[in-house]
Amino acid sequence: MSEFAIAPPPVVALPIAGSSSTFPVRRVYCIGRNYAAHAIEMGHDPDREPPFFFQKNPNNLDPSGVFPYPEKTSDVHHEIEMAVMLHSGGINIPLDDALNHVYGYALSLDMTRRDLQGEQKKMGRPWEIGKAFERSAPVGPIHTVDAVGHLSEGTVELLVDGEQKQVGDLNQMIWKVPEMISYLSDYFELAAGDVILSGTPAGVGPVVAGQTMELRIAGLGSMQVKCT
Repeated sequence: MSEFAIAPPPVVALPIAGSSSTFPVRRVYCIGRNYAAHAIEMGHDPDREPPFFFQKNPNNLDPSGVFPYPEKTSDVHHEIEMAVMLHSGGINIPLDDALNHVYGYALSLDMTRRDLQGEQKKMGRPWEIGKAFERSAPVGPIHTVDAVGHLSEGTVELLVDGEQKQVGDLNQMIWKVPEMISYLSDYFELAAGDVILSGTPAGVGPVVAGQTMELRIAGLGSMQVKCT
């Protein structure tokens, strides 16, 4: 049996509400502009065009409740999202089978270096420098499907220092959770440990060090993330 040339990186493992077990992360897919009002505020047509996805890295997911303000930016935006965790996957998953692959759901943030993302957009380049930086996806404990069911409606809300900044409803998603899973499986082989960030409602905006973000999604409770 061969040995690793260097020490293998640790497995990213997320807490599960009410359990001592953890959820190992394999990949992180993020859908763009999945709420009509957010598409409009970003200057795009909200019509139901084919979905598009970008990726974050597994170790971008951070359950610590602390978001260190990143380097090389002066415009970091909050984007509250519901994270979808898969316990199984496959290719070409039928729409009516998609939810059977969901393990649970969690509160999450897609933090974005908006200035850097904007520069990449202008040049037609990938977004990872604005999206996939260290600790760019704060995440709360996973609530299993057995505990909360499948979430398809309910308020999505983000406050900064107690002031509401984002609000919407899960039923406003342009592409619903089963559709995202089915669509992704046509292009990637999904598997246990995959995470999908399902998009953000309108109201994205900047945060600065010292502010506290509070995330709320009906069925998933709330969590606070301190920007330091």
